[in-house]
Amino acid sequence: MPKSSLIRVRNLRFRYPDGTQALDGVAFDLLPGECVAVLGPNGSGKTTFLMHLNGLLSGEGEISICGIPVQKNTLPEIRQKIGFVFQNSDDQLFMPTVLDDVAFGPLNLGMAPEQASDRARRALEQVGMQHAQGKAPYHLSAGQKKRVAIAGVLAMEPAILVLDEPTTFLDPPGRRALLELLKTLPQAKLLVTHDVGFAMDLADRAVFFDQGNITATGTVEHVAEKCGWR
Repeated sequence: MPKSSLIRVRNLRFRYPDGTQALDGVAFDLLPGECVAVLGPNGSGKTTFLMHLNGLLSGEGEISICGIPVQKNTLPEIRQKIGFVFQNSDDQLFMPTVLDDVAFGPLNLGMAPEQASDRARRALEQVGMQHAQGKAPYHLSAGQKKRVAIAGVLAMEPAILVLDEPTTFLDPPGRRALLELLKTLPQAKLLVTHDVGFAMDLADRAVFFDQGNITATGTVEHVAEKCGWR
């Protein structure tokens, strides 16, 4: 694959202390502007793989994010490049107001409060939630919480978005609205999901994890059919 890969993984291996071989030689690339769906059963290695991308776990092999090797001394820079949107938005929303939540990351980067608030407002506008900036997050619907959680990640200006089961808790209108929003965002995306229909609507291609390795790659439809994931 070209050197311009935003995520480049080679021969990634990881064994948990109990002896479980969670990753067994994974190779993967994510290119600029690309959306790749990550499919596979629970326990197949998907979450372990994701946790290596921002240094929460460290195994054998090579990983680089935007050309930067993932290692202890580069983690602050890595974690600005790759933004994680959790499955449960309540895990990301904990401040008194929506604006406070979205400004939290920029403030932690050392930005002045006014600058962080400006960046937060721009991110909220990007996801169509600027009207809610003074609200308490717990007053929002599941779909609105997801948008605010995404705004919190966008405020860090990452190059890559990692979306972990983003349609969980969403009703059909919320799911459609999320799909339309994600289509407008220019970042490259990793979409971890069991929702094959959503993946088909958003992703350029898919990879399938099974027993710690990627066992299939191709269009979402091809991978889902080949792996019995429909």
